[in-house]
Amino acid sequence: MNTEKRSEKSGTPGTNGVNGAGAALLRRAFVHWRHDLPASLVVFLVAVPLCVGVAVASGVPAERGLVTGIVGGLVVGLLPGSSLQVSGPAAGLTVLVFDAVQRFGLESLGVLVLAAGLLQVAMGLLRTGRWFRAISLSVVHGMLAGIGLILILGQLYAVSGRTAPGSGGGKIAGLPGLLGDWFTGRAATTALLMGAATVVLLTLWKKLPGPVRAVPAPLAAVALAAAATAVFGLDVPRVRVDGLLDAVALPTRDGLAAVTGLAGLGTVLAFALIASAESLFSAAAVDRMHHGPRTDYDRELTAQGIGNTLSGLLGALPLTAVIVRSAANVQAGARSKTARVLHGLWLLLFAALLPAVLGLIPLAVLGGVLVHAGAKLIPVAPTVTLWRGHRGELAVMAVTTAAIVFTTLFEGVLVGVALAVAKSAWQTSQLHIDLTDTGPGGPLRISLSGNATFLRLPRLLDTLEALPAGRAVELDWTGLRHLDHACHTALHTWAARHSAHDPTTVSWEPPLSVT
Repeated sequence: MNTEKRSEKSGTPGTNGVNGAGAALLRRAFVHWRHDLPASLVVFLVAVPLCVGVAVASGVPAERGLVTGIVGGLVVGLLPGSSLQVSGPAAGLTVLVFDAVQRFGLESLGVLVLAAGLLQVAMGLLRTGRWFRAISLSVVHGMLAGIGLILILGQLYAVSGRTAPGSGGGKIAGLPGLLGDWFTGRAATTALLMGAATVVLLTLWKKLPGPVRAVPAPLAAVALAAAATAVFGLDVPRVRVDGLLDAVALPTRDGLAAVTGLAGLGTVLAFALIASAESLFSAAAVDRMHHGPRTDYDRELTAQGIGNTLSGLLGALPLTAVIVRSAANVQAGARSKTARVLHGLWLLLFAALLPAVLGLIPLAVLGGVLVHAGAKLIPVAPTVTLWRGHRGELAVMAVTTAAIVFTTLFEGVLVGVALAVAKSAWQTSQLHIDLTDTGPGGPLRISLSGNATFLRLPRLLDTLEALPAGRAVELDWTGLRHLDHACHTALHTWAARHSAHDPTTVSWEPPLSVT
């Protein structure tokens, strides 16, 4: 009887539980879609001008930037790693991509990106993703500042209708002449004013009323400039448009030649390391913006590698996780991967169905968008903080920035890492030497504390060799936290010379055999 009553209330045992679980899943799916769908549209609107602008600044057709964004959404968006950060072409790689296109040719870009993607996949499978968190923040800030400065300098020439010098030093040296063109009217005045107006609009956008700010600032700038160009018939260069399928360029035999030399391999390594670092730094920043699942760094690195492998096969740009689009995704209320996947779908539909819209966009407004993006890469607040309390770190940052501007991005980062390691080694090898004279007839007492490494060896030997010959010495090294082989050997050699005539002249605590 009791069983029948339970059956009447709950039906077949287990059925209600399954139905309840299914209903819960549907509710969660509805809640996610309710947030993810509008978030995907916001990210799409932010991504369109950035994909096109990064491609144009990199010296490649605009459609390839969209192809990269599509891969970042539809492929990387589905893979495990991070749930909310969005991938696509990044302003941080613009300088490196432009250099690669100039050096190896456009047909080789896909092969270089493909090789970098395969390297990233290998790095992810070897679980090296977490090690990217070990890099000095000063080097990261210096890298971002160097990229930002080169991006700004290059776009200043572009919006002025001038060809930018190939090197960072050349861009800086040419600034006086560029300024002269501005004031004498020899520069493309209309395009220059449009670029300047774009920067001002993007800077002031956050101060406008809330309903206006609902429109992404880059999209508003591009739309207004395109409308003004059409209405007033402005004579300014515009984005050149080809079909989406025409932008796809599969690897060729000539392109494969780019990765056979040391220069090509260096570019592949630079693509892989910088794209990986930017993606994982972005992941750390995005994780601080929400309370959802944390990023699995190794899986995220593998996902980025798969995305770059496919992007390279299609002849497109290298992709990374991009903080601007990722922040827009989180701030728009995204809850799951659905938002970033949908943004890739909207990009695909836009590029396939409305490619002619791109032909309405003036190049000058894209230059202004990238100047603003470059300025945001310069870490002003961290610089002020370092100046107040960590000027050694500020020096590392400044040297990294200068090295990137005057050499290449990869070489500059290597210089910064080497300087950061040297600074850390110097700071951690502090050695304190205390000398006490116990009086006539008594021994000299020397106490060592800290870290005795080869970096402090000259000072240690100068102190020991200045002691009077034949004078008894008591050497206390119990306070040492570390004694490397170079210092240990030097102490043995000095002790042997100092006590050559009287073995009891030097006494040790602990005994000499202890290291």
